[in-house]
Amino acid sequence: MNKQLKKQISLYSLTMIAIGSSIGSGIFRTPSEIAAYLPSEGLMLSVWIIGGFIAICGALTFAKISAIFPHAGGFYVFLKEGFGRLPAFLYGWSMLVVINTGSLAALSLVFTSYLSSFVPLTENMQLIVAIIAITLLTIMNVLGVKLGSVFASIFTSAKLTGILIIVIIGILFGINQNADFFNTDFSENQNYLSLIPAFGLALIGVSFSYGGYQHATFIAAEVKNADKIVPKAMILGILIVCLAYLTINIAYLKLIPIGTIAVSVSVASEAVSTVWNLGGKFISFLIILSVLGTIGIYILTAPRIYFAMADDKIFFKKFAEIHPIYKTPFWAIIFQSIWTIILLVFWKTFSNLITYVVFVDTIFFFLTAATYFFLIKQKTLFGIIGTIIFMAMSAFIVINTLIEKPQQAIAGIIFLGIGSILYFLFKNKQ
Repeated sequence: MNKQLKKQISLYSLTMIAIGSSIGSGIFRTPSEIAAYLPSEGLMLSVWIIGGFIAICGALTFAKISAIFPHAGGFYVFLKEGFGRLPAFLYGWSMLVVINTGSLAALSLVFTSYLSSFVPLTENMQLIVAIIAITLLTIMNVLGVKLGSVFASIFTSAKLTGILIIVIIGILFGINQNADFFNTDFSENQNYLSLIPAFGLALIGVSFSYGGYQHATFIAAEVKNADKIVPKAMILGILIVCLAYLTINIAYLKLIPIGTIAVSVSVASEAVSTVWNLGGKFISFLIILSVLGTIGIYILTAPRIYFAMADDKIFFKKFAEIHPIYKTPFWAIIFQSIWTIILLVFWKTFSNLITYVVFVDTIFFFLTAATYFFLIKQKTLFGIIGTIIFMAMSAFIVINTLIEKPQQAIAGIIFLGIGSILYFLFKNKQ
C-alpha cells in the first residue's frame, strides 16, 4: 500500500521539513530555562554544543538506517524491523496520544499567545483561533503532501532569515560588554558534583529544541530517490539547526546578561529590544511564522506513522486508507488533528508536559538508534562510535529525568504500559 503514496518531495523541501520541525518555539523559550540550570556563559553554550553533537550523531545513525528502509513511518519501520511490532506500536501510539499531538496543542497555543500581541485575544478567543489554525493546516495537508511541503519550505526559510537577523543584531550591535564565553562558573553555593544532574536537566530543553529532524524519515515513501535524499536532508538539516542555535545563543548573551536570560519569559524579544525599539514586535512576528510552520510540518509528517501501523493491521484500519484524489493518508491526518483539538479543549496548556514528552521521546530515540546494530550489515567504526555516543547520552537523559523529575518519568512509564495492553488487544483482534 505504500506504493500508492505519491512521490513529490525534493531534497530542498525535505531539508526544510527537517529544519522546520526542529526550529519551532524551543529556541525562543528554552534558553532561559537552560540559563537557570547553568548560570554561566561557557556552561550555557557548552550544553548547546554537546546537544548539537548528540543530535548530529543521531542524524548520522538514522540516515544510515533510512537509506536501507526508505518507507512511510520512519522510526516505526526501523523499530519494527529491528525489535518487532510491540516497540514499533508503542512508538506510534506515543506519537499519536502524547508526543506529536501534545506538541501540536502546545505549539498552537504559543502561536495564538504571540498573535495576541498584534490582535488582542481573550483566552477563549485564543482557543478558537488555535482550533481554526489546526483545522486549516489539516485541510491543506489532506489536499496534498506537495502543498504541505511547499508551506513548510516557505515558513522555514522565513524563520531562518529572522534568526539570521537576530544573530547579526546581537553579534554586531550587542551592548553586553561583560559577556565571557569562557566563564564556566557553576554556583557559589553548589559543588561541581551537582553540575551533572543540572546538566542533564538542561539537556531536556536542548533536546526538546533540537528534536524534530527525524520527521524527515516519516514521509520517506513520498520522497524522490528516498534512499539518497532522506539521509542528505537529515544531515544537512541538523547541521544548519546546530549552527543557528549556537549563533543565536551567542547573540542573546551579547545583548543581555545571562542572569536576565535566566528569568526572562521572552528572551528573544527582550534581547533584541535592547537595541531596537520595535524588536519585540518583530520577534513576535518571527515566532508566529516559526510556530505556524512547525504546526504544519507536524500535521504533515506524523500521520505516516499511523498509516504504516494500520497498513500492518495493528491499528485502526481507517488510518491505512489513501484519499482517492489527493493520495494522502487523510483519515490518519484528520484523527490526529481531532485528538489535538480535544486535548486543547480539555487541557488548555501543555507547558508542564515538556519533560514528560522528552522522557518518552528519548526512550524511543535510544531504541531506534540501537537498531543500527541489528539492521546495518556493513558497519563502520565511525558509525559504531557515533551510535554508541548517541545511545549513551540518551540513556543519561532518561535516567537523570527519572531521578530528578520522577513524576513526569513515572507518568511516561505508566503510559507505555497502557500502550502495551492496547497492543495486545489489537493483536488478539487481528
